[in-house]
Amino acid sequence: ARPNTMIIPVRCFTCGKVIGNKWDTYLDLLQADYSERDALDALDLNRYCCRRMLMCHVDLIEKLLNYNTLERVDANAQQ
Repeated sequence: ARPNTMIIPVRCFTCGKVIGNKWDTYLDLLQADYSERDALDALDLNRYCCRRMLMCHVDLIEKLLNYNTLERVDANAQQ
């Protein structure tokens, strides 16, 4: 089980199909040695706009969590 720290769009930006619920399954299929094409076909993502949403997603939440703005505000307040 993966931690729930990823931020993937809920819907495809172009057509509006719900894709947010397919991310974990997509990663599981890739771990099971599916090719990207086969994994997306198994998820019934046929439009290239929806396929793009999963293939091009970059999970930046871990990097963003390094920048805690509250710590910066507290440090400035103490000076």
